[in-house]
Amino acid sequence: MKGHGTGNDFVVLPDPDGEIELTPQLVATLCARHFGVGADGVLRVVRSAKHPDAVRYAEDAEWFMDYHNADGSLAEMCGNGVRVFARYLTSYGLVDAARFPIATRAGLVTVEVRPSEISAEMPQPTVGGESVARFGDRDYAGTSADVGNPHLVCPVDDVSTVDLSEPPILDASVFPESANVEFVASAEPVPDADLHVRMRVYERGSAETLSCGTGACAVAAVVLRTAGRETGTVAVDLPGGRLTVTIAPDRCLLTGPALIVATGDALV
Repeated sequence: MKGHGTGNDFVVLPDPDGEIELTPQLVATLCARHFGVGADGVLRVVRSAKHPDAVRYAEDAEWFMDYHNADGSLAEMCGNGVRVFARYLTSYGLVDAARFPIATRAGLVTVEVRPSEISAEMPQPTVGGESVARFGDRDYAGTSADVGNPHLVCPVDDVSTVDLSEPPILDASVFPESANVEFVASAEPVPDADLHVRMRVYERGSAETLSCGTGACAVAAVVLRTAGRETGTVAVDLPGGRLTVTIAPDRCLLTGPALIVATGDALV
């Protein structure tokens, strides 16, 4: 299967009983744009009871999102991925509810599936201290944030001017396992949002992607904090489309489209 959430695309690999040996090499081959299916990552659909990383969640969530970045590395969380994962489960009859939990490496995520959009209750973002990302010969100051996975949110005047052709150099003492780096710029007001921003992202293990759900949550938390707010709704425009993040005292809700766009067999 192939699916995407605002252009953040994934190979969806059904493996309910955890029988496939999903090696980093196999993941990288599947995700290769010219020699494989092409994707930002692989979502393996496996029962929680059948995967060692999720068996502790088996009583609460039947399905585990075993997410791998395009380079084969494991990731704790993927906001667009969990929404595509939910679309797959409901579209193919593995779940018949509109609202249900999914197990991830960052914990349980409750999703709500609607015809045009899917919302996911993400890990509550934690805003941290300042750090710097170096891209090429330029340093970008930013604020760290954690959404079950690590981020550095860097404000810029214009996101289109940032060169994301090479991976960043980050402070290993702050990000020992690297991080996603988001660039964010203010945008004009829009209805039904307290703030509106534009964003681009370099995802660890996948390079620049058209969208990043956890990145949008990290950006929302940082820009709200900068505006003197702890809660609110932020419209986040990415190259692949718009995501909406609502941060409340007790939850972070990520909403946007998620589609299954192709089915077939990968002969790799």
